[in-house]
Amino acid sequence: MVRWLAALLSGMLLGSAAAHAQTFPSKPITVVVPLAAGGAVDGMVRMLIEPMRAALGQPILVENMGGAGGTIGIARVARAAPDGATISIGTWGTHIANNAIYSPPYDIVRDFEPVALLPSVPYWIVGKKDLPPNNLKDLVAWLKVNKASAGTVGSGGGATVCSRYFQTATGTDYQLIPYRGGAPALQDLVAGQIDLMCDLAANSLPQVKSGNIKAYAVMSKTRWSGAPDVPTAEEAGVPVQVITWHGAWAPKGTPRDVVAKLNAAIVGAMADPATAQKLAGLGMELPPSDQRTPEAFGAYVKAEADKWWPIIKAAGIRAQ
Repeated sequence: MVRWLAALLSGMLLGSAAAHAQTFPSKPITVVVPLAAGGAVDGMVRMLIEPMRAALGQPILVENMGGAGGTIGIARVARAAPDGATISIGTWGTHIANNAIYSPPYDIVRDFEPVALLPSVPYWIVGKKDLPPNNLKDLVAWLKVNKASAGTVGSGGGATVCSRYFQTATGTDYQLIPYRGGAPALQDLVAGQIDLMCDLAANSLPQVKSGNIKAYAVMSKTRWSGAPDVPTAEEAGVPVQVITWHGAWAPKGTPRDVVAKLNAAIVGAMADPATAQKLAGLGMELPPSDQRTPEAFGAYVKAEADKWWPIIKAAGIRAQ
């Protein structure tokens, strides 16, 4: 009798999940971005949701929820109903690095369903426009004899990891000032309130192009397509590489068919010619076609966690 009831209940639950997957989406979808509005990540998301809205046939709302290096917004999605109506979009910094820096009430590998790998972009070193050095070698020399401040997003995360790596590689030491998002940090850099940033390159590219700040080096193996005239850090003798990728996740337990529909909408958005052109204008590079499935993204997330968590913990990077 007990086995019969258990089998009946299991069948009812599976039937309910299948019915939901067939009708998804039946209500608006909320995309939680765990960063302040106005930055490059927020801009990327808003570019993607237009073609996604057309594919899914439902309104898509963007909810910016910064704070604690993104962990507040990510935890909000972890607690959401696993019905596909609430998803998280963030970065390597907010979803991988922060798991090693903070003690969040979730595990990004175990507590979420991977949906899709999104475009990537490197970090780079940028400084206020009247900062005396004009190249990375001179900047390192200047930092060794002058007090300086650098903006970061949160007290941990990608910008902090990049800054600490740069400090270790160059033997420099300067104050790190946390902000709730890339946009407010960039505003203070343009205003000269801070001296420099290890910033997501797409976030500050327009200000570099406008001459409001200066770029010293990009933290990638090769020069960045968004600003090919800016040398790599390695060209200047600083072997530091920090590239951030973006991704989309759903709460654990979201039906596989729902994840597949979300993935198809996102992959289709990236393939949309107008959207792809806008993303390229930000210097964002699309993921390889063989890495765009939920399964491939899940394997990639786990590999990144296995790679970076020990490195970050060994470096002693902690939330402050």
